Amino acid sequence: MKRTILTVILSVIAILVLINLFNTEDEYYNLKLEELKQEYAIKPVSSINHSLLPQLQREFATPQEVTESCIGCHTERHKEVMNSAHWNWERVSYVEGRGLAAAGKKNVLNNFCLGAQSNELACAKCHIGYGMTNDHYDYNNARNVDCMVCHDNSDLYLKGASTAGYPDREVNLTLVAQSVGTPDKINCGSCHFYSGGGNNVKHGDLEAAQLACDREVDVHMAANGMNMSCVECHAGENHQIKGRLYSVSSTNTNRATCEQCHTSTPHFDDILNRHNAKVSCQACHIPEYAKVNPTKMAWYWSDAGKLRNGEPFQEFNSDSTQEYQSIKGSFTWAKNVKPDYIWFNGTADHYLLGDTIKSVPVQMNTLFGSHEDPESKIFPVKIHLGDQIYDKKYNILIQPKVFAENKGDSAYWKDFNWETASAAGMKRVGLPFSGEYGFVETEMYWPINHMVAPKEHTVGCAECHTRSDDGRLASLAGFYLPGRDYNKPLDFLGTLMFFGALAGVIVHAAIRILISIRRKEYDTDIIDYQNKTGIKE
Repeated sequence: MKRTILTVILSVIAILVLINLFNTEDEYYNLKLEELKQEYAIKPVSSINHSLLPQLQREFATPQEVTESCIGCHTERHKEVMNSAHWNWERVSYVEGRGLAAAGKKNVLNNFCLGAQSNELACAKCHIGYGMTNDHYDYNNARNVDCMVCHDNSDLYLKGASTAGYPDREVNLTLVAQSVGTPDKINCGSCHFYSGGGNNVKHGDLEAAQLACDREVDVHMAANGMNMSCVECHAGENHQIKGRLYSVSSTNTNRATCEQCHTSTPHFDDILNRHNAKVSCQACHIPEYAKVNPTKMAWYWSDAGKLRNGEPFQEFNSDSTQEYQSIKGSFTWAKNVKPDYIWFNGTADHYLLGDTIKSVPVQMNTLFGSHEDPESKIFPVKIHLGDQIYDKKYNILIQPKVFAENKGDSAYWKDFNWETASAAGMKRVGLPFSGEYGFVETEMYWPINHMVAPKEHTVGCAECHTRSDDGRLASLAGFYLPGRDYNKPLDFLGTLMFFGALAGVIVHAAIRILISIRRKEYDTDIIDYQNKTGIKE
């Protein structure tokens, strides 16, 4: 009987082991994922053909005339746009350590092109309006709302270079106005792919390749996959677009998250689902960024200003990325980059114009979070390094004037004089300039949210749960990570307990075996005695 029970137990264990080895999550039918695929595979088709509307059967002399035609039918929509951060370039919110504060492109500096103030003529190429020539822009003028930059479906609309946000002079306004519809990837990407002065300069996970990439680059935006547009995740209600860009945003509100579609339990494996309490989806599903084209990892303004024969010049790396540019300095680029990882709860602070430098490198944005914070999760980030100009006396970063159309207007990109460019820029923003300047190291964090890899290429368990110095979470301290962290006394005690228990089992088994052998010998002796004596009891 005992032998039968033991056989059954061993058989059950063997079957369970085989099921675990050969049955993987891939073999289960993920109904939730299939429903999502069906939902997003069906692309919306507009019931309106704008090319047939009588209001658009005309030649438009200015883009403002197009806007007037738009709001003639889409009444009140312009008010929604004018209440958005895309229009106002700032948002008032509560910031830890500051209280209520207004932050945005109007007053936030970065360590790429530094800042928009005093450079509006060029920076307005990425503003959803017309006519931003200086800081006296009329944010209440509805005629200057640029409907076409987000809604053009002809792929022919283009903002002009350094034209204060006006379209390029070659744009056929009538054709574009008759071709408007739901925003596509190129509408968002015309700014977000090229921010910082070129393709994939800033984000690292947003670039032109995603207009027609494959699933290895991005499973959501892949042309041979779901081919999703940006607004399918970053949906907008009343032109309040879902999502936060933490180069300027501060709050954990209206974010676009993976869980909004995939829920917090997308896996069949409960252990993987429990990771979601402290690990973001992105941390596992985006093992690297800048998969197609390199992204800028460092920008050193202190090297700017070198001339050849009195003229600015550029130098390029073997992959055609800029290594040096007289007007901007030297750069470091990287491709197929493994992210850094931080604790992040969705709130942030930023270096605002006039802030005193408290530490070096200067944190251009601070992403808040910790292991103890219940709202925090481990997030992948790109860390952009560099240096930029600051006032040695007042100990504040300087907003220089870098752009002008002609020489002699104090702009650094024309005159290559940091002192006059600093004086002009700081005068514009109403801050003092001592005349004493230098360059200070800076650091900026960019959460990685795009370029989601196919599930076959997600981060493996051993890439984080390892004691190796190059483990993905090797530098993320302040918590206990199984497989990475250890305590020598505790490990010794655990080892001692394990081998002690093992020794106990072995000794116990040996005693049982000896007792069994002795019992069999005793039984044999009894039988022999009974056979010899004829006594059965």
